Amino acid sequence: FAGLADVSIAEDIPVEGEITIPVGSHSPDEDCSTLDEPVRDTIMRDLKAVGKKFVHVMYPKKSSALLRDWDLWGPLVLCVSLALMLQGGSADSKEDGGPQFAEVFVIIWFGAVVITLNSKLLGGTISFFQSLCVLGYCVLPLTVAMLVCRLVLLAGSGTVSFIIRLIVVVAMFGWSTLASTAFLADSQPPNRKALVVYPIFLFYFVISWMILTFTPQ
Repeated sequence: FAGLADVSIAEDIPVEGEITIPVGSHSPDEDCSTLDEPVRDTIMRDLKAVGKKFVHVMYPKKSSALLRDWDLWGPLVLCVSLALMLQGGSADSKEDGGPQFAEVFVIIWFGAVVITLNSKLLGGTISFFQSLCVLGYCVLPLTVAMLVCRLVLLAGSGTVSFIIRLIVVVAMFGWSTLASTAFLADSQPPNRKALVVYPIFLFYFVISWMILTFTPQ
């Protein structure tokens, strides 16, 4: 290294800097950790998230609100509630309504799974559980329609009662269909949206028909 002896550093060039050894990097995930969170706070946060999704369904618009943080708690509650209100609805049935509950439960979840698989096969970019979340939460208007129909049937089952129930069910059927298509619109190929919307239409139509033809024992 004899040649380095002639190399000199000018005095007017400042040499600045700081050498530090990082102790640990702060991760954003540390703020979202729920390991040390009280159970009450966790439950309240989940309930608020479910409530926000219900609000998005009741005021549908083209959004991905239901897709970002998907969950199946809301769809499960709606499915169980609807199945409980529909059980025992066959006038000629002499059983306790148990099979009706199972039938409604299976129809809703099996239909949602079939629609999701159809969407994936057609090239949809939405994930499996995101689609189940949207389809399940959009059953909310039909659950409200079932509740209204039960209240109307308490007053009687005449022609006026049927017309009121028909109007309510048709309105909520359209609401559920529009809400689900609004949330799923951007996840489908533009030239195949009709092939995705048609099964959704049939899915909510079957549920609406079950609600409309419900007759308490």
